[in-house]
Amino acid sequence: MIKRTLIILAIIILLIVSPLYAQVSDQGFREDFNSLDHWKPVTFPRIPRHSTYRIQKEGENNILVAQADNSASGIIYTRSFNIYKTPVIKWKWKISNTYQTGDEKKKSGDDYALRVYVIFKYDPQKAGVFERAQYNALKLIYGEYPPQSSINYIWANKKYPERILPNPFTAKTQMILLQKGPDRAGVWIEERVNALTDYRQAFGTEPPAEASIAIMSDADNTGEKATGYIDYIEVSAF
Repeated sequence: MIKRTLIILAIIILLIVSPLYAQVSDQGFREDFNSLDHWKPVTFPRIPRHSTYRIQKEGENNILVAQADNSASGIIYTRSFNIYKTPVIKWKWKISNTYQTGDEKKKSGDDYALRVYVIFKYDPQKAGVFERAQYNALKLIYGEYPPQSSINYIWANKKYPERILPNPFTAKTQMILLQKGPDRAGVWIEERVNALTDYRQAFGTEPPAEASIAIMSDADNTGEKATGYIDYIEVSAF
């Protein structure tokens, strides 16, 4: 089975092409998907089928439509924000379906119709000796530091009782199970999370200050297909 080990390392490829954290906002931002000008694709070299991302008009709104069909890829926002000053993230999403063989606790089931990542920039000033050596070696190879960690808000396939689970591939990504199972598929849901609080609960430590947003719809493990929709994403102080 061909699979990324984690989205964090895959984003290294994007970092080589253009800096991820080019513009930092202390006031937050709102993305209404009038275009995809502020988003860059994230693909995985060993996964040939890519998910698609496009904008669709629904009434007065522009909607991001993410479609996966035995595929995996994502998009990442090119601006970043200060998690301590703007920790609250709100968005509105829906999905067509969950995956029958999707399973949050198994590598073979690590697919989701829609996920929203909060990706944290590596800070060498806060790293231990061993971690600093690892990241310095990666920077020599790729020209940039890879991100330090991420939290991953998912529409879970199964109804596990836990709210937070480690990603099956790496503990550097902790998954927050916001919606669980297919009961609300096809229904618009508005979410409001405090990513700073969630990071502290998930990792038991303080995050790096600088963060960005990524979106992914994937089905490369399960071989299934689904469509996810996002109306808007907003990052703010409250």
